[in-house]
Amino acid sequence: MAWGTELPLLLPSSPAWHRQPLISSPRCGCVVPSLGWEQRVPLSPPVSPLQWARLGQPSASRPGHWERVQRITRRSPQEPPAAGRQPVPVHPWAIRDCCSFHLPPLCSVMSQAAAGQPWNPGPGLESRRGVAQSSRGEMDVAAKPHIPPAMALYAEKHGVFQLMQSLVEALLIHQPEDPISFMIDHLKQDSDHVPRVFVLGPPAAGKTTIAMWLCKHLNASYLSQQKLLSNKTLVLAKEAQSYQQRQEQIPDELWVDLLQDRLSDVDCIREGWVLDGFPQTRKQALLLQTSGIVPRHVVALYGPDTVLVERNLGKRLDPVSTEVYHTTFDWPTNPTVEQRLVQPDGCSEQATAKRLLEYHRNIQGIFQSYRGNLRTVNADQPCADVFSQVLTFVESQPRSAAPFTPRVLLCGPPGSGKSLQAALLAQKYGLVNVGCGQLLKEAVAEKSKIGELIKPYFESGCPVADNLVLKVLRERLGKLDCASFGWVLHGFPRDADQAELLRNTGFVPNRVFFLTLPVEAILERVSQRATDPVTGERYHHLYKPAPSLELRRRLRQNPQDAAEKLELRVDLYSRHVADLEEFYEDAVYVNADQDPYTVFESIESCVTRPLPLRTV
Repeated sequence: MAWGTELPLLLPSSPAWHRQPLISSPRCGCVVPSLGWEQRVPLSPPVSPLQWARLGQPSASRPGHWERVQRITRRSPQEPPAAGRQPVPVHPWAIRDCCSFHLPPLCSVMSQAAAGQPWNPGPGLESRRGVAQSSRGEMDVAAKPHIPPAMALYAEKHGVFQLMQSLVEALLIHQPEDPISFMIDHLKQDSDHVPRVFVLGPPAAGKTTIAMWLCKHLNASYLSQQKLLSNKTLVLAKEAQSYQQRQEQIPDELWVDLLQDRLSDVDCIREGWVLDGFPQTRKQALLLQTSGIVPRHVVALYGPDTVLVERNLGKRLDPVSTEVYHTTFDWPTNPTVEQRLVQPDGCSEQATAKRLLEYHRNIQGIFQSYRGNLRTVNADQPCADVFSQVLTFVESQPRSAAPFTPRVLLCGPPGSGKSLQAALLAQKYGLVNVGCGQLLKEAVAEKSKIGELIKPYFESGCPVADNLVLKVLRERLGKLDCASFGWVLHGFPRDADQAELLRNTGFVPNRVFFLTLPVEAILERVSQRATDPVTGERYHHLYKPAPSLELRRRLRQNPQDAAEKLELRVDLYSRHVADLEEFYEDAVYVNADQDPYTVFESIESCVTRPLPLRTV
């Protein structure tokens, strides 16, 4: 459909300004109201690619852009243009911004109304900046109900949205007769963050070892089919043992009832649990879900069948302590234990091959039941490496639909790339880049009152007083864009005292990153960089040399980047970094001695996902 083509569609149930013929956007296909001027004024002005790129920039770089778009969309189609002025068309760049960020309801309202659906604001639209504009769209008043920044901070601090989500999940799973009393008891248990883990895998994959190590590390209860049968406190255990004595298969329903009784004990509720080797079929997985037994993390170990058969043949069992040893990997040091070891049943090559075949037949059905919280780990590697990968997954938290406004703090020595990473975050996620040093320079350049107070510090080369820095930061971080879209701060604080002052102002970061870098790499990065005074472009003698001799001659080095002063700055950072790390105990540490975009991926993964749970 060509741009400007009117559709014979009226929306009698829509507001008055929507009851207009619709036109189709050339970029996204969305329908928007025709303003009646498209046929009179060309909608694709002849512009160069550079001009077109400038038109596509966000409204912050085009003063009056947002007001201009609002004026266009709100003007009545019957309103004639002002005398002596040409009609203002809806340019394609305005429609593109409509589909990106500025006008999310315009497309969604009209599209849903055309389909006969009520208006549902929905989440923010994905845009050219990636996931960032979803966050910005979610905070936009027009896109969905506005949550004041103060409320969002409170909800994030106390986990209000996660709390409500867990309550709703528990209600839907257990379906109690008295929901109010059930929710009160559920809150008193305070068990929403305890581990609930399934460890699955073929024979000899190391399920028992990994499960026991997890229980020891997480202080959780270890559960297995053998443990359930030997538990004398469970009433149904005797019934299950009777099936075993008659050499009959224990019904799946009885296994689920046994497990349900065990999980109702206080230790499982308060401390969590790790279940080893169950479920083994899709039917068992569905029965567990029906009974309300839902794990947070499912770990599935895998490995080559030949390796697993070889492992299983080397297993040895201590009949006294029921501990399992291995002839190659875990042989006992006590001679007495060594003499009483026996080969457990079902460890022959034929029996192992049969169990492996049965496992491969059923595992895909189990995977379908736990696709949202499943992680497969290769068991054909050292046990410590397997455990490290499993523990990292178990400590991770699932993505949350709760509103989240990133407030990022980047700490690191000179030359660690804080400015670059802040710029990348601001570019992709729409955060406000707040560089402390740049803010101070701007205050001095504007010759404001606070700038006049800061200027003597710049002239003398002394650090600016903390109260002046905080005043500038408080003014910048308190603006609406920072409160709505989030911010990334670097250059402050530099020690624990400054961090405490920043906290007292009310601006608390929810993501703190420490960029680590060896001293040798710092000296190599910083001492060999120089700036072109004409263009402001920064070059490096090794990584980004000047392209011409003339440019190389006019390069100037920042006096602060000289080797002597740089060593003093690094030494000063080293003296305070330990206290700063202790202050921000939930900080994430990133190795900055690698490609900048690899560093950015590490930072990005922690910004877009919840931080892992602290289990140590």
